[in-house]
Amino acid sequence: MSRLTHLDSQGAARMVDVGGKPETARSATATGRIRMSVEALEAVREGSGAKGDVLAAARIAGIMAAKKTGELIPLCHPLSLDAVSVAFAFEDGSVRATATASLTGRTGVEMEAMTATCVALLTIYDMAKALDKGMVIEEVRLLEKTGGKSGAWRAAE
Repeated sequence: MSRLTHLDSQGAARMVDVGGKPETARSATATGRIRMSVEALEAVREGSGAKGDVLAAARIAGIMAAKKTGELIPLCHPLSLDAVSVAFAFEDGSVRATATASLTGRTGVEMEAMTATCVALLTIYDMAKALDKGMVIEEVRLLEKTGGKSGAWRAAE
């Protein structure tokens, strides 16, 4: 009926059986950004906000979120991750978060990288909202993935 892997032949939701798949090294990188006022951006950059070091908290939140992805996304397998990293870069009027997740396993880590990115950005919002409630989280997307049956994939620029 459908090429969507989380639907069976009758269209009902299902968890994909990955038991017969070989374990391979897999990784995924996702990115997104949060636009904010000059005042909020400066506070985040300097770590001078009322709640302290925004990016340190956001990094930890992103890593923790990646580890809990299987609990947050229906039908997503709980994974034993080998590594998760979250990095930040200041851009014109925004902060970009980029998360990478990796493991050796039977299913990919795209959702873990995306979840880490989203939660890191949400944490920045939470910690800087006293300065700017109008911040906008945007452009969250997968940049690349490696491993598995489909091999490597990279987003077009």
